[in-house]
Amino acid sequence: MTTQLTRASTPAGLDPLWDPEAVTVVGASADPSKWGYFLARGALRGAQRRAVHLVNRRGADVAGTATVRSLAEIDGPLGLVVLAVPAAMVPDVVDEALERGATGFVGITAGIDRAIGRSGAERELAARIRAAGARLIGPNCLGVVDVQTDLHLAWGEFHPGHIGVISQSGQLGSEIAELAAQRGDGVSRFVSVGNQVDVSAAEALAALADHDRTRVAILYAESFGDGAAVIAAVRRMRAAGKHTIVLTVGASGASRTAAASHTGSMTSSTDVVDAACRAAGALRVATPSQAVDLAVLLSQAPLPTGGRVAVVSDSGGQGAIAADVAEAAGLRVLPFGSDRRGVIASLLPADAGVANPIDLAGAGEQDIEVYARVVETCLQDADVDAVLLTGYFGSYAVDTPDQAARERDVVEMLATAVAAWGKPVVLHSMCAGSSSLDRARELGLPVFSSVECALGALAGAALIGRDEREVPPSELPQRTPRPATGYLGARALLRSVGVDFPEAVEVRVPDDVRAAARQLSAPWVLKADWIEHKTEHGAVVVGIEDAEAAVAELERMRARLGDGAYVLEEMDRSDHAVEVIAGVRTDPTFGPVVLVGAGGTEAELWRDTVLELAPVTVDTACTMVARLTSHRVLTGWRGRPSVDIDALARTIAAISQLGGWPGVSEIEVNPLRASPSGVVAVDALVIMDPEQA
Repeated sequence: MTTQLTRASTPAGLDPLWDPEAVTVVGASADPSKWGYFLARGALRGAQRRAVHLVNRRGADVAGTATVRSLAEIDGPLGLVVLAVPAAMVPDVVDEALERGATGFVGITAGIDRAIGRSGAERELAARIRAAGARLIGPNCLGVVDVQTDLHLAWGEFHPGHIGVISQSGQLGSEIAELAAQRGDGVSRFVSVGNQVDVSAAEALAALADHDRTRVAILYAESFGDGAAVIAAVRRMRAAGKHTIVLTVGASGASRTAAASHTGSMTSSTDVVDAACRAAGALRVATPSQAVDLAVLLSQAPLPTGGRVAVVSDSGGQGAIAADVAEAAGLRVLPFGSDRRGVIASLLPADAGVANPIDLAGAGEQDIEVYARVVETCLQDADVDAVLLTGYFGSYAVDTPDQAARERDVVEMLATAVAAWGKPVVLHSMCAGSSSLDRARELGLPVFSSVECALGALAGAALIGRDEREVPPSELPQRTPRPATGYLGARALLRSVGVDFPEAVEVRVPDDVRAAARQLSAPWVLKADWIEHKTEHGAVVVGIEDAEAAVAELERMRARLGDGAYVLEEMDRSDHAVEVIAGVRTDPTFGPVVLVGAGGTEAELWRDTVLELAPVTVDTACTMVARLTSHRVLTGWRGRPSVDIDALARTIAAISQLGGWPGVSEIEVNPLRASPSGVVAVDALVIMDPEQA
């Protein structure tokens, strides 16, 4: 993984894609309904910065500019070549352009494999381009835009702003760009990566770390390819002080991949993406609108260090609604202490609400500056991470124009308070637009037209504000090509990393049972070593008290299940034990992941699980346990004693070290019996990789 992370952190050869010395549009068109027209018109916008060549096979003028019929007629460098010709022509155009020293390509054209009649033709094309020292975006992409360098090679209009957009879907990327413009921001760089036969979304994202105009990025991906490269790109963005918001698909039931273990069957693909985002320091959202709302806040305001919000409103009803929406979004609206309430009360009428949410009770109409005074008083509170100002503010400039200048003055005061205290102030205004709200956006005060959008963005910002998850060094014993199979093999593998099991002995015939009974303390458990889900197949018997009873149970099992390795094991009798499931598997994109959840035979029924990329530290394992709904059972429910959470976290961290073990597809421990006296595993399963088993 280290090699992959290093590669992704230094995207090579991409600068000519963002700021080429020249642009050559092959397939420029005079027809305003054609791609070639939009690409040509966009390229000409940067004519003051670079040479622009338009190739039209008929030689027709395009957008009032003369064209050439072929690349051979162009004097000077071709620079970045835009491919907007029929698919069958693309390979010849690329080869000719490479001979002329083209430094990059934007492949708009789709269906090259189909047109050539050969699967893999696109990748062969990309290999020739890379071999010549150039790079390719696409093919089958909507294009690329860079506001900083006056580069506009895409369909549509892009309002300049500070949000980088990297999208596998061109049209969805365009929607994001349009939403950003509607929210008062816009795009800094737009890259539609298309089929990603060369430049990947991860590379394009990593390149934004060095892009001065970009403050935050939105990444839309339907598949992530090299997951390690994506994580590295997000971390590179974080190191540059920038944040990444992720959009993807796969949350539906149809996207889940069933597996032989609970570990594989109880999660969806987006659970793994969420774990990767936590590991890297990004955040996944569900819709383009949510992505843009969060991006606007992150590009304009300081990052909150927590989720404690003060709500200030000039309407009691709007303040109360905001408080409810905030709590539903996972934020906390905590009542102020008596001292803070006293300060706020001194600024407001006697009937104002001062506990949180704050109701100005008409004070803003008497003195508009009270908005700023109350907000700053909230920012001064150590138990407040952010302030929402919701209601009428922003409307004075429209409804009473003589108040416009004073309202803008209040905006200036709010911005000064934000700078002084380093906490965000988010505005939800009833007004569709005013000079005051425009000024607020300019000064880093995000403005939203709905309270749910404002608080949803604030909740996301509070989550994205946490540090990257620490990844522990590996403490694995020397790896063997593959572990032994069956319960005994799983026990041996897990014990090698520190997981505790009861004492056990392999038995095959009655005399083995009698000998084992002399070594082990009763009561015992008898189980068939090779059967995966033992309870479902009658392959386990518990509570056996004497040797002859154990012999009888062995004979009954052999009669049903056949000869083989059976296990006689001491039965765990820990008081107040809670059953937990833990396991690891390898995700094809992001690598090893570790799952923790409510365990036992009903684990799939409750589906109370959390997931992280493996391995995890003990601290991260503690956090995983705390996220479970069943956490309250583990920490003492209705007077029961708490289990040993530290021991449980150490066990989870130990199991996570086995992620990616050679030849192994999944490892599951179910149940782990966690009690006040410690943690012991009483069943385990190893599922071999089918190709290596």
